[in-house]
Amino acid sequence: MKVLVTGGAGYIGSHTLVALLAAGHEVCVFDNFSNSSPVALARVRQLTNRDIRLVEADICNGDALMQATTEFRPDAVIHFAGLKAVGESSENPLLYYANNVAGSVNLLAAMDAAECHRIIFSSSATVYGRAQYLPFDEQHPVHPTNPYGRTKAIVEELIRDWAAAHPTASAVLLRYFNPVGAHDSGLIGEDPRDIPNNLMPFVAQVAVGRRTSLAIFGDDYNTRDGTGERDYIHVVDLANAHLAALDYSEKGPCCEVVNVGTGRGITVKELVAAYERACGRNIPAQIAPRRPGDVASSYAATAKAERLLGWRAALDIDAMCTSSWRWQSNNIEGYGDASAG
Repeated sequence: MKVLVTGGAGYIGSHTLVALLAAGHEVCVFDNFSNSSPVALARVRQLTNRDIRLVEADICNGDALMQATTEFRPDAVIHFAGLKAVGESSENPLLYYANNVAGSVNLLAAMDAAECHRIIFSSSATVYGRAQYLPFDEQHPVHPTNPYGRTKAIVEELIRDWAAAHPTASAVLLRYFNPVGAHDSGLIGEDPRDIPNNLMPFVAQVAVGRRTSLAIFGDDYNTRDGTGERDYIHVVDLANAHLAALDYSEKGPCCEVVNVGTGRGITVKELVAAYERACGRNIPAQIAPRRPGDVASSYAATAKAERLLGWRAALDIDAMCTSSWRWQSNNIEGYGDASAG
């Protein structure tokens, strides 16, 4: 199958490329490298011994998208490209709407021009907002609390309307929980720009000496140890979920939203302890005040993914931390290492 992958050089995109190529698919990556590195694609080629077609351009460039789709003629699209920092989205909402929403409009128009009507969309559990009940299932009301989450919810609706207008269209909207970890080779992994927004890459940078200590925001939540609890999923499991979604989309017209998580919560302290086991080092940490907007617990109901896609997460927190440490210790400065390439 020919698959166009927007944002394919990114963290989740690069791991999904490995899975796609291993399954024998032909891929074309569309990426502007605004939050990724060409080194990731070189590493994917190294891992798979397969070539990757690349179009270096921005999804806000409708002409470039149109040219890419009409030349490559994909059978399906996996849409990762988008801005994803919650804090930044509140500071610059117009940037997020222009990139995430208008960029997705451009993509769907380009898909129409190429007569491609199958899409797997990278959505987020952020669309749920505050939990009315746990675990979050796909019927939970959608009330995102920040512009980033709202752009994801809007694009979901956009794809639903687009699919309804095309009788043969199939769409799977994957709502990720908290992707972590890295490929077992240590060649590709998460390489955030500036200060990490997420817990595990921050812990990894403390473990490797790039940062001095970890701030744990609140230890008085109603959880096992008082720290916040989240559903962490190994990025390799997440990549495999995209393959399962791609296979499902081939069965016929559909538009389905599916949670992608483990169904289990891990607290901050539990994650830090697992990382200490993985790296054999102490992770210095201090308790800090709660952050506004943080919740005690968030984890997924995963029955639909298993029933619909035949997929379930297989890797545990120790595998997540071990693979993350292998990546970070081999690439202390991420893809910016002088030795990268």
